[in-house]
Amino acid sequence: MRYDRYSHDHYSIEDLAAILGDIHSVAIVGASVRDDRPSHWVTGFLLGKGYTVFPVNPRHAGLTVLGCPVRASLSDLDQPVDLIDVFRRADAFGDVVDEVLRLDWRPKAIWGQLGVRDDEAARRAEDAGIRVVMNRALVAEYGMIYGLTHGHGREKEVTGSKVRVADGVA
Repeated sequence: MRYDRYSHDHYSIEDLAAILGDIHSVAIVGASVRDDRPSHWVTGFLLGKGYTVFPVNPRHAGLTVLGCPVRASLSDLDQPVDLIDVFRRADAFGDVVDEVLRLDWRPKAIWGQLGVRDDEAARRAEDAGIRVVMNRALVAEYGMIYGLTHGHGREKEVTGSKVRVADGVA
């Protein structure tokens, strides 16, 4: 993967596919118990795709989101996760990165949803070896990469300029 640290104006399909293809567990920071909130819907989407999901929100700690217990903070997780998906305001992104950097483990990536961007915080995470995506809707990018609009699901794999499907090349 040719992931370009510090450049967050554009992400190649290959870079995003490498990040999404390398994760199995996700912490949703800013998760909501309300089913009309995007973080709730994304939690369901990821669960439906087979990911292990850990909702994180101090206001909902002790409750559940789609059967998953909500933790108050990332430090309350009982295992490391591959991806931190951030549903917080942009001005809180740096606090999330700082919390991640205090953990005994490192996620493979931190993903800031639409509107969530803080280049200085991203630099701190990347200097610690964590990939960062900002101002992108994870579900939309997932769909673009794995062809959900064509019903192929997670079977697609991006290689170079072609997308390989289990049965052939799309």
